Amino acid sequence: MSKQSSEGRALSRYASRLAAVQALYQITESSSEAEVVIQEFINFRIGKEIEGVVYPSADESHFKRIVIGVCSKRLELDELIQETMSEEWKIDRVSTLMLSILRAGSFELLEMPDVPSKVVINEYINLAHDFFPSKDASFVNAALDRMAKIQSND
Repeated sequence: MSKQSSEGRALSRYASRLAAVQALYQITESSSEAEVVIQEFINFRIGKEIEGVVYPSADESHFKRIVIGVCSKRLELDELIQETMSEEWKIDRVSTLMLSILRAGSFELLEMPDVPSKVVINEYINLAHDFFPSKDASFVNAALDRMAKIQSND
């Protein structure tokens, strides 16, 4: 694979992760069905221009797999996320957007072994930086790193 196509694939994957986090946020906040939100993103957001902002093209199959997977395994993922947190922190204190990032990252760590853990963690840290200050991105790093270690010990 050429460097250019490799970079294009990486950008497409990053865009799919960003869209998945946004879709998961929308699903949680609006109680919408996953399939409806997925179709909305594919038809009206991914690769489209909205109010002067061009949204990047995304790997649609990766996007769908994350959103559907997180929705179907949400309780299991939330238990795993809670395990990575200190006892004084409860998952219900985590914002919907942060929880969407953690759920998507957790799903990839658990269900997509073809993607290296370091890549998954780095991508979701970068996504956290897009929305939150550095200390919150560090929280994502710590949680996903603990999760990857838990998984490698299983």
